[in-house]
Amino acid sequence: MDERVYELLNDQINKELYSAYLYMSFADYYEDEGLSGFANWYMIQAAEERDHALIFRKYLLDNGKSVQLKGIDQPDKTFSSYLGPLEAALEHEKYVTSLINDIYGAAHDVKDYRTMKFLDWFIEEQLEEETNAEDMITKMKLFGTDAKALYDLDQEYAARAYSMPTPLANA
Repeated sequence: MDERVYELLNDQINKELYSAYLYMSFADYYEDEGLSGFANWYMIQAAEERDHALIFRKYLLDNGKSVQLKGIDQPDKTFSSYLGPLEAALEHEKYVTSLINDIYGAAHDVKDYRTMKFLDWFIEEQLEEETNAEDMITKMKLFGTDAKALYDLDQEYAARAYSMPTPLANA
């Protein structure tokens, strides 16, 4: 495996674990605000991001590469409205999309088709992540100022259940 591709893949493990920390901090914010459904949504997001790190870890190990874990930064976001974490999530998902695209581009440059194929799942996943984030923002803007509608949204997000990502389930 090309050294640059390896480094980007290994760094992505750290980025995914940071994403899990970030989403846990969003869950904490919503829990403190009494919106346990939103907290549930983001705890599941945190679990998914951890799973993404595990998928990258397994890919490196399956390709005979060592994994080098790095320190995970503390999330530094603070919020003054229910909309804040939702907008931060969309911004973060767009950032993660750019990271996946960078790895894909590096793999393409060296004709690492195996890594490109591996990343296809993440490319689809990022489309879903950005769409979900945009939908949550739209719903909050439409309904977030009405207590009953906010309660209904919170109940909707409380119903979200964790499911193991396909690459881990098939491992």
